Amino acid sequence: MYDINDLIMYGGTGVCKISDISNNVFSGSSEDRLYYVLEPLYQSGVIYAPVDNEKVFMRPVISEDEAKDLIDNIPQIHTEIYKSSSMQQLTKYYQSVIDSHKCLELLQLTKSIHAKKVDAMKQNRHLGQIDKKFMKKAEDLLFGEFAAALRISRDDVEGFIQERLDEE
Repeated sequence: MYDINDLIMYGGTGVCKISDISNNVFSGSSEDRLYYVLEPLYQSGVIYAPVDNEKVFMRPVISEDEAKDLIDNIPQIHTEIYKSSSMQQLTKYYQSVIDSHKCLELLQLTKSIHAKKVDAMKQNRHLGQIDKKFMKKAEDLLFGEFAAALRISRDDVEGFIQERLDEE
């Protein structure tokens, strides 16, 4: 169980702060359950997530050291460009990576789509809408978690990554 003020990754929402843990009975339910009251860091609103919830993925935000290690290893991260003539298959593949909730896999995905973008630009073409959509989704989750782990602003993450990579 998490504690008040813990930062967690919550499903596709990303980083949330646990602002409270309370017993609530919502209308239409006679069940008294314990809920995390979650405040997303990069979206507005409040989420009430059952403590015993097994439907939506939850895990602690990575540590500062883990974030720095991942960033330092970006040049060595192996990626393969995933191509598919089926939009449905491409979407399914990208979504499976997002649903893994693993920073390394999200980094591999963003690196792979970036390589795809570079290839497309060399051929005077544009990156497809599905690629753009999942690149944004992966970066939002990844950069949000990096920002929380490193205790910096979400807007400063890209610059932080660039600085660390330039030092090597």
